[in-house]
Amino acid sequence: MKSRSTNKRHTAARLACAGLLIVSSTVASAQIQTTSSPPPLFTWRDGVLAAGFVVATFAAHPLDKQAALLLQQPYRQKNSIFQKSAAIVRNIALPGSGIIGVTMYATGRLTHSERLAQVGLHGTEALAIGAVTGTVLKDFFGRARPFVDTVSPNPNDWKLLRGFHAGEEYRSFPSGHTTAAFAAAAAVSAETSRWWPQLTYFGIGPILYGGATAVGLSRMYNNRHWASDVITGAMIGTFAGTKVVRYHRTHPGNRIDRWLLNASVSADRLHRFSFSILPALGR
Repeated sequence: MKSRSTNKRHTAARLACAGLLIVSSTVASAQIQTTSSPPPLFTWRDGVLAAGFVVATFAAHPLDKQAALLLQQPYRQKNSIFQKSAAIVRNIALPGSGIIGVTMYATGRLTHSERLAQVGLHGTEALAIGAVTGTVLKDFFGRARPFVDTVSPNPNDWKLLRGFHAGEEYRSFPSGHTTAAFAAAAAVSAETSRWWPQLTYFGIGPILYGGATAVGLSRMYNNRHWASDVITGAMIGTFAGTKVVRYHRTHPGNRIDRWLLNASVSADRLHRFSFSILPALGR
């Protein structure tokens, strides 16, 4: 029994290392299919996705240093298109994704657009879960960022718990911007796949995941993260987004949705306010 529990803990630890380019096609196909009965929170597709992340992580780690040096070549760093593109996608990921999510939720509530409010709320939830998870891992693993040693970057500079006290220079693993980008992409793709499956598969999904991939590359280009940091961030964000949406699907009428999607405040002519929770509409 002890060996089994140990193996489970080791497996869970390995899931903290992720896959980047594999995400789009695997997640999109998993999200679009629906069944008559509510799907479980975790499925066999999650195991396939996790396995892809593990393979990608182990494949990327030996290339961390080489990729960092390659992207820091002077002619690449002086390229104005690369510089501007990296800045744009970085800001869209953080703080942009959070601002967009809250704005979508608020707009949906004010205009009584349930779908828009759902996407905004669940996307923001995914961002929060991804941010908390990523922050804990950053502090725990204490990995040095590539720019700490620009002459000879050391991707193997890890020290457990160092991130809690040593500052941002040692909070490289995983990439927070990449986590946010993939959390938003996964949540929005999962939500829209229920309403427009074909459009999500051939349009929305590839665009969002492509943009999230660009965010990860920008963090490497800016010398803030290793390739394996980016892959791990992609994993955390993807699972945060898909699991938030799947939870709300399998738990209709949950407390979060009841209070933030179905609750309303109204006032009469005497300026007396009343609070009510409307029944959830079909989704």
